Amino acid sequence: MPDLLLELFSEEIPARMQRRAAEDLKKLVTDALVERGFLYEGAKAFATPRRLALHIAGLPVKGQDVREERKGPRVGSPDAAIQGFLKGAGLASIEQAKIESDPKKGEFYVAIIEKPGRSTPDVLAEILPGIIKTFPWPKSMRWGAASREPGSLRWVRPLHSIVCTFGPETEDPEVVRFDVDGIGSGDVTKGHRFLAPDEIRVKRFDDYAPALERAKVVIDTDRRKDMILHDAKDLAFAQGLELVEDEALLEEVAGLVEWPVVLMGSFDEAFLDIPPEVIRTTIRANQKCFVLRDPNTGKLANKFLLTSNLIASDGGKTIVGGNERVVRARLSDANFFWKTDQQVKLEDRLEKLKAIVFHEKLGTQYERVERIAALSKVLAIGVGADPALAERGARLAKADLVTEMVGEFPELQGLMGRYYAMLQGEHTSVAAAIEEHYKPLGPSDRVPTDPVSVVVALADKIDTLVGFWAIDEKPTGSKDPYALRRAALGVIRLVLENSIRIELSALIRMATENAAKQIRSRPNALVLLGQDPDPTNADPHEIDEFLDVDMRVVIADQRSLRLEQGELRADLNPKDYTTLHVGPKSRADLLSFFADRLKVYLRDQGARHDLIDAVFALEGQDDLLMIVRRVEALGRFLDTEDGKNLLAGYRRAANILRIEEKKDGRAYNEQPDLQIVNDQGQIEEKALAVVLDGAKREAAAAVEAEDFEGAMRALSRLRQPVDAFFDKVTVNAEDPALRANRLRLLNSIREATRTVADFSRIEG
Repeated sequence: MPDLLLELFSEEIPARMQRRAAEDLKKLVTDALVERGFLYEGAKAFATPRRLALHIAGLPVKGQDVREERKGPRVGSPDAAIQGFLKGAGLASIEQAKIESDPKKGEFYVAIIEKPGRSTPDVLAEILPGIIKTFPWPKSMRWGAASREPGSLRWVRPLHSIVCTFGPETEDPEVVRFDVDGIGSGDVTKGHRFLAPDEIRVKRFDDYAPALERAKVVIDTDRRKDMILHDAKDLAFAQGLELVEDEALLEEVAGLVEWPVVLMGSFDEAFLDIPPEVIRTTIRANQKCFVLRDPNTGKLANKFLLTSNLIASDGGKTIVGGNERVVRARLSDANFFWKTDQQVKLEDRLEKLKAIVFHEKLGTQYERVERIAALSKVLAIGVGADPALAERGARLAKADLVTEMVGEFPELQGLMGRYYAMLQGEHTSVAAAIEEHYKPLGPSDRVPTDPVSVVVALADKIDTLVGFWAIDEKPTGSKDPYALRRAALGVIRLVLENSIRIELSALIRMATENAAKQIRSRPNALVLLGQDPDPTNADPHEIDEFLDVDMRVVIADQRSLRLEQGELRADLNPKDYTTLHVGPKSRADLLSFFADRLKVYLRDQGARHDLIDAVFALEGQDDLLMIVRRVEALGRFLDTEDGKNLLAGYRRAANILRIEEKKDGRAYNEQPDLQIVNDQGQIEEKALAVVLDGAKREAAAAVEAEDFEGAMRALSRLRQPVDAFFDKVTVNAEDPALRANRLRLLNSIREATRTVADFSRIEG
């Protein structure tokens, strides 16, 4: 089967764009081919700093022939209908159509349309120019004289040439001819920019890749990565050192070179007094180099590895020397920052946080630190941390944001704070909290275990969530600019992986109270409360009850905004002021957001989302650890025969109740009359009533004791009497009182199961 080779050769492709661009090219071309009926055996895309390439194997020489029967008008139809049919079917006269008969509709015309399959090169020449002209680069440019024309080609950097060949392995492939803004397709490419810049004529992919390799171009990114990693490890081993691996840096460096050559440089040992993370970040960020360490001590060595795109005639001495000079200068800067920062204590830097705005509606970083510290002090008691240490850790957590080092390398925030805290003699837990309060940053990131770190991390994330919920900046669809989903998942992991018992609603309420008090204490601020969305309807006498109403806080200058007879002046527009939503509705919505994040977390752990819904549906379920344990116990119970049968019995009871309550226009939620059961009930009915009463009380007691397995065992006793009841007892008895009592008995089944979960939310 023939193969397609496509190469788009340009001035440069930034490393960060290469992977995505290669996948986009493959998807766009293969989707277009499949859409036109051209199936293939396999496709792979490649990228280097100068070219995108695509190889599609097993394409047909031409598309399939098409034979279509198109039904036309009845024989004897008006001429206009006949002419329209002929035009649509591509027939010259009606004699070219055949006549078919239908017992009901009579005789009608049918056109047989046969279209030979189009050749694959013709189809490629049709689809490729459009794909190239509309290629989805994140950033692109126009160039040259053509750039003045509307709709001219945009590419990431100037596009120089296009290779496009198609043909079978046994024959010379043909060049698929097309033109994109004056750039014609051909079969000529170029090798390495410096090592082999001459033109190379290629045929198919099987000789394209080897020809490029002879011209010092490795087309496969993963192979370039393997070459760099292998050579780096060998060079390190030869010096008795170990490579500090960095997958992200390796990916980036592989995108900067077409022919990787790994070289070793060094720097002054005196720089090793700088924290190793700073050395690594400096060398990585500025020179894209790898650092090395002593495998015996684990400490960094004063050597680094760089990846050149050249085989230098001097063995790389000039390249290494240039990199060493830059590294020396950058490490000198880092050393200056390191020593300068130590001259000012962290607490003395807090005043500068007043000049850093966290968010225009949520105040400065200093105000945020005040909120986090207050929350940490109270939260520490429930987590088992020292309140004083927790408060201290929270107050210093953001201080390193105004250090020289973090100003230069923002990715070191938290880490530098820990170093400076240790140098000034802070408690180890305080220092750890400064670094770890940002964690976990993602699903694979480590979760802090030190109680002080856990407290400050929780307080930081809860304050963030409460704040952005208050200003109605919630995640929407795929957009989450403030990483609130990550913050909520962080809270969940901190709680669950440290087995922390905490009432989430109380924690949210506490954070809300801190924010509200802080805003009320601002000079020239006016706090208005009320259920009505319009702040002008607020009752000023409700100010001290701000947590018990759907509060709105309006920040305004009291000199220009004042109360007159309990209302705002009519000539002032409340829309001109900042409004914070911090009432019960907002808090309930945030709890619901946590429930959604918990579902995602537990689903990734293998739990069923419907069981989470079933537990969360119960009022007051906001202890994340207990929710998870209850979900786990419920899942195990429903996997047993008792659980499956009880669920089936519950559904039968719930369905009957729903139908009868709708028919009767009333709910049967009263307790069943046991006198009626004893006097008129059947044996199975009496047995169910007795077991229901005991199981409900036993399950409730077990839940109260947080013995969820015990609660499930109690409910399992309902299985046999429920089955027997439905087998032997007619619910809709002729006696109205007996019927109503039996419906109340069914409601008792529903209520008994609600001691552990809302069974109506359980699927399957």
